[in-house]
Amino acid sequence: MSSFSTGQWPVPRTAYVHVPFCRHRCGYCNFSVVAGRDDLFDRYLAAVSRELESLKRPTLDTLFIGGGTPTHFDVERLQQFLLLMRQRFTFAVDYEWSIEANPEDITHEKVALLAEFGVNRISLGIQSFDEDKLRILERGHAPQDAMDAVQTAAELISNVSIDLIFAVPDETIEQWLRDLEVARQLPVNHLSTYALTVEKGTSFWSRRARGELSGVGECCEVEMYQMARNILQNSGFQHYEISSFAQSGSRCQHNLAYWKGNCWYAAGPGAARFVDGRREVNHRSTTSYLRRVESGQSPTAELAEINPEQFARERAAFGIRMIEGIDIEAIEKETGFALGSVCRNAIVQSVEDGLLVQPTPSRIKLSERGILFADTVASRFLGP
Repeated sequence: MSSFSTGQWPVPRTAYVHVPFCRHRCGYCNFSVVAGRDDLFDRYLAAVSRELESLKRPTLDTLFIGGGTPTHFDVERLQQFLLLMRQRFTFAVDYEWSIEANPEDITHEKVALLAEFGVNRISLGIQSFDEDKLRILERGHAPQDAMDAVQTAAELISNVSIDLIFAVPDETIEQWLRDLEVARQLPVNHLSTYALTVEKGTSFWSRRARGELSGVGECCEVEMYQMARNILQNSGFQHYEISSFAQSGSRCQHNLAYWKGNCWYAAGPGAARFVDGRREVNHRSTTSYLRRVESGQSPTAELAEINPEQFARERAAFGIRMIEGIDIEAIEKETGFALGSVCRNAIVQSVEDGLLVQPTPSRIKLSERGILFADTVASRFLGP
C-alpha cells in the first residue's frame, strides 16, 4: 500500500508565496491583486512573516514568488522581503528560486538585489511587444520597455522566462508572428504562451457582454498556437507542457512539481497549498488576509481533504498537460489507487477519439490533435 493511502504524505519541498500588489489591475486579470495600496506593504511583510514562521524553515527545491507584481515593492521593501524568504526557508543545493516581474518595475538596482539574494529565475509579464496589443491588454509598459527589461534581467539572472498572450481582440496573425520573432531574438530561456481568456468578474467580461470586445475566432486561435509551437521549436525551444517552451536545462521545476502531483507550501492572500493530504486556500481579499493573521486567526478560507482516488485522478488530469505524458503504473504505485482500471473507459475513449496515444502499456500522452483538446482529456480523468 502506498504512503498516500496510509495518510503518510511526503514532506513538501516546494513553496509558493503570493505578493498581491500591482500598479494597476489589467482588464483581463482575475488574480488576487490590489492596486494603489502601497500603504499595505509593511502590514503584508509582517503578516506573511508570521504565516511562514510556523513552517520551521523547511528545505526547498523550488520557491516561486508570484503575484500581483512582487517587484512592485520599492527597493527597501524588496530587500526586506527577500531577506524574509532567506530567514523562513532553507534552500537545497540545486534550488530554483523564481520571481514574477513586470517590465516597468525592472531596474538594474532591483535585478542586482534579486541576484544578490539568490533568485536565479525571473518570469517577466511581457504579454506582447506590440503597442496596439499592449494598449488593448491595458499593460503599463511600451514595447521597448519590455525588450530592455529582458536584456537587463539577463545580465544578472541566468534563467529568464517571459509570458506572451495571443488571440487578443482584433489581433492579426502578423502581429503574433512579430511577437514571436522579437522573443526568439532576445536572451530568453523559457517562454509561456497563453490564449487570452476572459473570466467572469473582470472588466473584460463586462466589456465583452456590452459588445465592446470580441475574440479572434477559434480557427485563428488554433493557427496562432500552432505557429508558436513551430517557430519556437525551430528556434531551440522544447515544447514540454501545453503552454510552456524551454531551452535545454531551463524547464520550470516549480511548475513541474505541480504537474507531477507534489505537495507544496503556500502563503499570502489567495495562496493555495497542498500539505498532508489537505488543500487549503487563503482568503483572496488582501485586507481580510491581513486582519485574520494580525488577530491570530488562520488565513485559510477553504479546506478540502483529498482521498487517494481524488489524488490519482488529479495527478492524471494535471500530468497529461506535459508533452511526455504520464505513467499510469507509477501513479497507481504512488497513490495506491487503481487508476488504470477506474479510468479505463476515459483512456479508451480518448485513444479512439485520437486525443491520446499509448507508446507503452503504462504510458499515455496527448496526440498532436489531443494537444488542442487537453482540457477535454483532463475532464475525463477527473470523472463526473
